[in-house]
Amino acid sequence: MTNSVSIFTPYAFQVGEKIRIEGPNRHGDWLVIAVDGDSVTLRCPISGREFTWKNFCYLTRREENATWPKGD
Repeated sequence: MTNSVSIFTPYAFQVGEKIRIEGPNRHGDWLVIAVDGDSVTLRCPISGREFTWKNFCYLTRREENATWPKGD
């Protein structure tokens, strides 16, 4: 049986990238200053404050008909 399924992928941050986060958490403009395997460090361009967070942003890549839930 197939259903309409939204597919999400982690966002690949790049050092030097200027980003804007919309939504209730961590909203605002940020500069990406460091990226490692599982975290990203962002600097606020207004206050200069820096924060390192586990990767948290995902993009909707596509919507497709797929079996859900997906088995092993």
